[in-house]
Amino acid sequence: MAVNAYIRFNGNCREAVEFYAQVFGTGQPKIMTFGDVPSDPQFPLPNEAKNLVMHTQLHISGSTVMFSDSPPGMPYIAGNNFSLAIVSKNLDEIKSWFHKLKEGGKVILDLQETSWSKCYGFLTDKFGIGWQFNYESEQI
Repeated sequence: MAVNAYIRFNGNCREAVEFYAQVFGTGQPKIMTFGDVPSDPQFPLPNEAKNLVMHTQLHISGSTVMFSDSPPGMPYIAGNNFSLAIVSKNLDEIKSWFHKLKEGGKVILDLQETSWSKCYGFLTDKFGIGWQFNYESEQI
């Protein structure tokens, strides 16, 4: 059984997921909008919500990450209670992804050697998502 990250956005999910698809070279994601599902007369969907992303996902470095916009009626609260960790044995991949994601974002800890890794970095991307990058090797 896998545990997948699920990230909700405040109306900019499509932009974020298309950006991540470009960064990680995953190909164009399939996007289901709230307007794609049959309507429920008990819970009418406002017109402005029909193009919001109900669900999409990307396969990034062997993991599935799922995304959506906050559904109508569910308040969006930005938080810093999670980040996504990329652990890879490919140093060039780590460097490439880190430098692409830091554009418009904020570097918390630039890529550097630490006590646990020859290359580790932490940033918050332009959408407020925290990303940790860790080079995995047999030795320090």
